[in-house]
Amino acid sequence: MRHRRLGTTDLTVSELAFGASPLGSVFGPFAAQDGIDAVRTALDLGINFFDVAPYYGAGAAETLLGRALRGVDRGSYLLATKAGRYGATDFDFTARRVRRSVTESLRRLGTDHLDLIQCHDIEFAPPDQIVEETLPALRRLQDQGLVRHVGVTGYPLPLLGDVTARARVDTVLSYGQYTLHDRRLATWTDRFAARGTGVVNASPLAMGALTRPGPPDWHPGSAGLLRRCAEAADLCEAAGGDLAGLALQFSVRAPGAATTVVGTSSPEEVRRNVRRLAEPVDEELLARVEACLAPVRDQGWTSGPTPDTGDRTDPADRADHTDRLDRERP
Repeated sequence: MRHRRLGTTDLTVSELAFGASPLGSVFGPFAAQDGIDAVRTALDLGINFFDVAPYYGAGAAETLLGRALRGVDRGSYLLATKAGRYGATDFDFTARRVRRSVTESLRRLGTDHLDLIQCHDIEFAPPDQIVEETLPALRRLQDQGLVRHVGVTGYPLPLLGDVTARARVDTVLSYGQYTLHDRRLATWTDRFAARGTGVVNASPLAMGALTRPGPPDWHPGSAGLLRRCAEAADLCEAAGGDLAGLALQFSVRAPGAATTVVGTSSPEEVRRNVRRLAEPVDEELLARVEACLAPVRDQGWTSGPTPDTGDRTDPADRADHTDRLDRERP
């Protein structure tokens, strides 16, 4: 397992990070002991960066992650959690709430400090509030020794760029935008680096779209995008390959990103993901999958009250895409 420095912080993170959202049953039920065993297996295989949030299972993911890490040397792993989002429509980025959120997270995780605290899905708050209220409140917690570094997460890359230009931000977490079908993150990493902001790449499987079983029903992607992803899965299966494995191998190469977060809830998944990183990429199959996904290249979706200007939905799919977003938008 390779390790890299995260931006200009003093954090050295494993190239593969443990995404703990499945520990909150975000992607369906699972056995709690499997989740605990997954965390311990990750540690054994060299994964040292764990990303979680109060939003995942209303605190359940943090609680289970804390149980799994109980008794483990605190210096052997890095904990990143979030503040500001607590439910599908529950957002509160006020200074008072994020301070309380950190206290709650510390208790659930069973630790006296967080290595990274992140404003969660900042597209659901006015940018001025993030810059002028939320980030300064978290910096005060840094001064108290409760958090080591402060970052932001979100989907619209222009917004992440705007906030990092206006305020000191140690890290950004971007999800679903350096994948087999979407490379937009690559056009922003140099700008983040120039500001000393480390990049965390997340959701290399595009929230389940780049897998054989396919995405959950709530996936915000257009019908055309999801159809192409399903075709890519068929193509891989016919060739004796695996779309999820190829997607992971591709995403960990994201230029300028220190680590890639993958949601995991079983030791078998952890071992499989680490094994995939050690295997050579099937470049011929990769080229065929890229050709299959070319019609939906860099196609995204809307997140937050303002449309993501990077979304280039095909006209044939736009009506269906808009209808789905109207139903799903918080």
